[in-house]
Amino acid sequence: MTAAESRRTTSGQSGSAATESMALSRGKAKGARPDSGSPIIVALDFPTAAAALNLAEQLDPARCRVKVGKALFTRAGPAVVEALRERGFQVFLDLKFHDIPATVAGAAHAAAELGVWMLNVHAIGGSRMLQAAREALEPFKNRPHLIGVTVLTSMDAADWREAHGAGRLPDPQAERLPHPQAPAGADGNGGGAGGAGGLPDPLSARVAELTALSLDNGLDGVVCSAKEAAMLRKRFGSNCLLVTPGIRPPGAPPDDQRRTATPFDAAAAGSDYLVVGRPVTQSPNPAAAVEHIRQDFEKGRQQTP
Repeated sequence: MTAAESRRTTSGQSGSAATESMALSRGKAKGARPDSGSPIIVALDFPTAAAALNLAEQLDPARCRVKVGKALFTRAGPAVVEALRERGFQVFLDLKFHDIPATVAGAAHAAAELGVWMLNVHAIGGSRMLQAAREALEPFKNRPHLIGVTVLTSMDAADWREAHGAGRLPDPQAERLPHPQAPAGADGNGGGAGGAGGLPDPLSARVAELTALSLDNGLDGVVCSAKEAAMLRKRFGSNCLLVTPGIRPPGAPPDDQRRTATPFDAAAAGSDYLVVGRPVTQSPNPAAAVEHIRQDFEKGRQQTP
């Protein structure tokens, strides 16, 4: 029985029986742990392949990975991914697939054929879509990491209300069930709303809900801001990759990001991978910028429990 089928089965149950059945379903979530490569992913947000590859030539593939997003992929297509891989880079294909299950499955399979290291899908697409994406990757021996997008780091609670309706944000006090992957003794909300690692606001509650959905359906982890990383790490344990954009070195402007953090703070909160764009791509010395960010990340990692 799939996680989704298990949830449908529990719809007619109530009380402890439903809670136990849900916990058994969630217990099947596998997640993943970070590999031994670099935790830094440089976002190649350029309008042309030539500009992206020029920046890549200034970076060391042993010190960072790279991300190809919608604009670059739309202009340059699979060829830019192949060119980056030929230069030794592991590629995060950041296309945030969100469509009917069959379409997303086809796209995920095509991405895996390109040899990408990581790809993502919108968790809000639901169980059937997430399962279809995961199953499309199963034939590949060295399949890419499959990551769920929760809430974009460019959004705050006001943006979410505008997009989804003021009454649709979940009450952070409404469900306080533990997740079986959480460390022993965790209460499911990391110390209560507003506490360290807890669910301090409705937006964080939505991130937690979408993370649970992603893990229930076999994804390896999620994209989240550093603001939610500590809560997710405590709630879901170590088998959940946390990929964090919105990274800004101390003193750097936030640009169009709303929920930002320094590399140190993101690492201390439990993030596994940092997606960094303008602080590297607009630096006069991109390689040095990567190294500075990596060192700050490693210092923060030493602060994690």
